Amino acid sequence: MKSNLLKKYDIPVPRYTSYPTVPYWQAEKPSQEAWAERVSAAFELNPEISGYIHLPYCERLCTYCGCNKRITTNHAVEEPYIQRVLDEWQLYLNVLPGKPILKELHLGGGTPSFFAPQNLEKLLNGIYADVIIPDDHDFGFEAHPANTTAEHLRTLYSLGFRRLSLGVQDFDVEILRVINRLQTEEQVENVTNAAREIGYTSINFDLIFGLPFQTPDHIERNMEKISRFRPERIAFYSYAHVPWLKPSQQAYSEADLPTGESKRALYEQGRNRLEQLGYAEIGLDHFSLPHDNLLRSMNEGSLHRNFMGYTTSDTRLCIALGASSISDTWDAFAQNEKEVEAWSAEVAAGRFPLIKGHFLTEEDQVLRRHILNIMCQFKTNWQAPALQCDGLYAGLERLAELEADGLVELKPFHLTVTEHGRPFIRNICLALDARYWEKQPQGRLFSQAV
Repeated sequence: MKSNLLKKYDIPVPRYTSYPTVPYWQAEKPSQEAWAERVSAAFELNPEISGYIHLPYCERLCTYCGCNKRITTNHAVEEPYIQRVLDEWQLYLNVLPGKPILKELHLGGGTPSFFAPQNLEKLLNGIYADVIIPDDHDFGFEAHPANTTAEHLRTLYSLGFRRLSLGVQDFDVEILRVINRLQTEEQVENVTNAAREIGYTSINFDLIFGLPFQTPDHIERNMEKISRFRPERIAFYSYAHVPWLKPSQQAYSEADLPTGESKRALYEQGRNRLEQLGYAEIGLDHFSLPHDNLLRSMNEGSLHRNFMGYTTSDTRLCIALGASSISDTWDAFAQNEKEVEAWSAEVAAGRFPLIKGHFLTEEDQVLRRHILNIMCQFKTNWQAPALQCDGLYAGLERLAELEADGLVELKPFHLTVTEHGRPFIRNICLALDARYWEKQPQGRLFSQAV
């Protein structure tokens, strides 16, 4: 990578898990009636839905983490939380005009494996009682290597889960100590082997580059472990340092972090080694072995990206349950109350526990489609009149500079991200972000692009 390009484009940029990005959502939250109408209308267009359940509890605070979590060792919180999730699910069932087909389900957190297997079973059976589960469903969950037991794995497998995502982050003992992530390589190995013996078909390792004190030697050792364990998927994330949003990240100094060229070199090293090991790069920061359906989905043009990351299911309606989770009807977003108590109180009162949301304009939807195409396929086109709008034309003018720098190729009605442009895919999407350019942020909102 040319250092001049890195210096030029390594700026604070959204991650584009949504468009518009959350800071640019409308000021007022959706009314109960308006949100119910959007949910019902999305279902009528396609009764296949995705589900996300946020399970926020963790026993220890990992200082690098940017997720919404609640730290406790009191496991008495499990059953009341699960009951409230099921109560929230009933609120959605009350407005759906038919029985949903649950195509995709993901348990995230926090630490889903904080919950006892029998409580996860109670939660899922409560969800399953009112849905149709198709044969080609895709169910996965996030797990901590230190507290995921064989019983967790067997229980969730019996409930239709075939994907497992392990939060590995790094294998180095000292780095794990610094970020307060207490786990061992042996625990990672035990969970991986047990999952394969039970029958899980897709195992993902989350790895992070740019962690405190991380060096090329650490990346090389991590890749040696990947060569041994051979997970089907790798999420090789850039550490997002946002201590003004996540105070736990103040546990170490910015001087302890690789930045700029040294940080990007860690990714390039990891990507090269993963490709040597037979992994293919999928969109932004993801890799897959050839037999995994994530790569097949990208090659077939059906890869999708949402708040859960990259997925093979592009359902119109995603119902998200639990504190802080974000639902999506394609033409609207709604986020739940972030604090468990506020979320629980709203649900107990029979209300969707919304804290904010956004109803997408026609232009928002057009730009969302183009940004998704770029994030998932490294290309987009606007030959159809329905894919054209003023925001797109303004974005194409901003892309002229990126084209001159060799990051994109622009042809009539068509954009392609070049090989040199892939590290800057967030910058390319930024050029099309009409909301950002209409009101550029004051203060620090986003992590660095690279």
